[in-house]
Amino acid sequence: MPTLLIVHHTPSPNCQAMFEAAVSGATTPEIENVQVVRRAALSATASDVLAADGYLLATPANLGYMSGALKHFFDQVYYPCLDETRGRPFGYYVHGGNDVTGAVRGIESITTGLGWRRVAEPVTLTGEPDRAGTEACWELGATVAAGLTV
Repeated sequence: MPTLLIVHHTPSPNCQAMFEAAVSGATTPEIENVQVVRRAALSATASDVLAADGYLLATPANLGYMSGALKHFFDQVYYPCLDETRGRPFGYYVHGGNDVTGAVRGIESITTGLGWRRVAEPVTLTGEPDRAGTEACWELGATVAAGLTV
C-alpha cells in the first residue's frame, strides 16, 4: 500500500485549518489503499521519508522564509534521502501574514535538489483562510494522495 507522508508545522489556527483540510482531502474515502502518515516537522525523520512514496509539505512563512521547523526537517533528511527518493511526488502549501514568496522559493529550491517531482500547484494563502483556501488545501491533499494509487 503506498504511503503519503504529511510533514507539517502548524503553529497557528490558520495553519491548523489548512492542515485539517489537506488531511481530509488525503484521507477522503474515495481514495482507497493509501496510508496517510502525519508527522510534525520537528519529529519527522529520514526513515519516515524513505518509507513514504510521496510527500505533502506544510509550513507558515516566517520572516520571509519557510518555518525553522520545516527547514530543520530538510536539513535532517536531505543527504540520507537524496539518492533514494529522487522522482517521488510531492505537493505543498504555505500560509503567511502577507508574503510567502521566500518560503515558496526555499521549498522549490530544496525539493529540486532532492529531485522530487511536484504533482500539483502549491497552495499559498495570506491572512485567514477562506472557504476557497481550505477547499484548495483539501484538493491538494486529495490530488497528491490519489496520484499514489496510479
